Amino acid sequence: VLFRSKGFNSMRNEYPRPDFIREKWMPLNGTWNFQDGTDKTPVKIQVPFPPQSRLSGFQKELTSDRITYQRNFFIPAEWIGQRILLHFGAVDYKCSVFINDHCVGFHEGGQSSFTFDITDFLSGGEETLTVAVTDYLHDETVPRGKQFWKSSGEFIWYTQSSGIWQSVWLEPVNEAHLEWIHFTPDIDQGTVEITYLLSDCTVFPCELEWDIRFKNNPVSHGSLTVSEKRGKIIVDIFKNKALRGSFHFTGWYWSPEHPNLFTVSALLKSRNILLDQVETYFGMRKVHVHDGRVYLNNQPYYQKLLLDQGYWKDGLVTAPSEENYIQDIQKAKEMGFNGCRKHEKAEDPLFLYWADKLGFLVWESTASFWSFSPQSAGVFSQEWTRTIQRDYNHPCIILWNMMNESWGVPRLYDNTQQQHFARSLYHLAHGLDPSRLVIANDGWEMTENDICAFHSYKHGSPDNPDAQAAFSLGLQSLSGLESLVERPLFADSFVYEGQPVMLTEAGGISLKTGKDKKSWGYSDTDSEESFLAAYSHVIRSIYASDLLCGFCYTQLSDIQQEQNGLLDEDHQFKTDPKKIKAINDSRETTTSFSTIEDY
Repeated sequence: VLFRSKGFNSMRNEYPRPDFIREKWMPLNGTWNFQDGTDKTPVKIQVPFPPQSRLSGFQKELTSDRITYQRNFFIPAEWIGQRILLHFGAVDYKCSVFINDHCVGFHEGGQSSFTFDITDFLSGGEETLTVAVTDYLHDETVPRGKQFWKSSGEFIWYTQSSGIWQSVWLEPVNEAHLEWIHFTPDIDQGTVEITYLLSDCTVFPCELEWDIRFKNNPVSHGSLTVSEKRGKIIVDIFKNKALRGSFHFTGWYWSPEHPNLFTVSALLKSRNILLDQVETYFGMRKVHVHDGRVYLNNQPYYQKLLLDQGYWKDGLVTAPSEENYIQDIQKAKEMGFNGCRKHEKAEDPLFLYWADKLGFLVWESTASFWSFSPQSAGVFSQEWTRTIQRDYNHPCIILWNMMNESWGVPRLYDNTQQQHFARSLYHLAHGLDPSRLVIANDGWEMTENDICAFHSYKHGSPDNPDAQAAFSLGLQSLSGLESLVERPLFADSFVYEGQPVMLTEAGGISLKTGKDKKSWGYSDTDSEESFLAAYSHVIRSIYASDLLCGFCYTQLSDIQQEQNGLLDEDHQFKTDPKKIKAINDSRETTTSFSTIEDY
């Protein structure tokens, strides 16, 4: 394990940002006072679990858009004299934060992280932290993902998850410190570009020092005198220029099969005095498209993904523990998948860390809104900007998945305003991050996409062999896909331009064995044998298509009324994972040269 939290064993008190670690920190998760807007007497709640969840200890539907959290804390004596930062992983949807009744900041957006410097508002004794949250429970213009704005348990919508749903913690820093540091690998040149931002109060000149290691072996150590807040360093990772591009260096690449990571210590100094130290990491990884295929590290790579909603029975959008992230990834790999398409949720950085560490591709997402307005479009764009900034360093993320099935842009097919918005998201993501692929709208009515990503659940059933045959035949050609998709593949005035083609939602087969008959899937089976037969039909039809270069199966786990997961609501296997893997491995699909020993 590269980084594991120390000293805190309570639920959800793991180090919350494992790609940007400082030694000193204090978790503020645990018991808080909580008030629904209509309640006069506070009750106890467990942060960071949404109040609608069982693990919160509250577990009620909210009766008001406004809720309030409060708790007290003390600043450790050894932190006195430093700036104190208060971090929030995510709060849904708007919040104002108060220290000792003084407002220290405001944030809008239920998916993104944010930080306030609270130093000037501290009393030096017992401090009171209050978080006043507004979550518009019935507003369709608010980015909310799969949270229903009416009532839960209907079709594809799930119970709302309001308020604080990711970790809260404190951190001491000097006035001069690193705000962020990004790594952009270039495997073709054997280099990594390091960009950084220093705090406003940094006094120049100062020294930025780095130490890069691979499996505890030194790779690069150096320092740079800096005189501005922003800067860039290019480090030669593969120092032997004669071997650049040769297979010998592929043993240093990151892939799902060989998730190699470089660890980094970044130090900020002034006259040999240490001002800040951050522990982080990166992966030497490249993703691009060429000739209708997706390439990973310059080799064609067949993606076998799972749709992952990131919901848990007892925690809703918040996993009960770090171990749940690990187990989800391990179980997906055990079934023969090499990644996931996150759906309508910007996942906790702990999940992304373990995807980096264990080797699991991620298509990153964030929560969509449902009804279009310029205001909702602006908030959504801002949420994406923050998400890309926060998650830039994770090698597991190979694609930014901006919108899904025209959610929020219902007139995308022929409305030029909504088309411009979709295209702006595509260019926004590429403008912020040129190293990854981007899909503006996934499923249909595509404008500008790096992948032709379509959805179809028209796989048929054994008692309808004509539908099964039509599904298999439709996957063979671009024109055939039109018969399998609910709406036109491309928005008006847009056409296919040779992109890789992937079936990015399919399956959704329910296995009903005496469970709630109101639960559903896109098709139903009643035994493991019949389920495996139906699953095999979907996967083998995909593999029989030379047009497709990957797929995403719906879905990882059952969620409330949706009983179409490969795992149940407790995230346990519903069928023998070896049998699923045998089907997934029935065609050799992955070419990934990642170790010296492969040659």
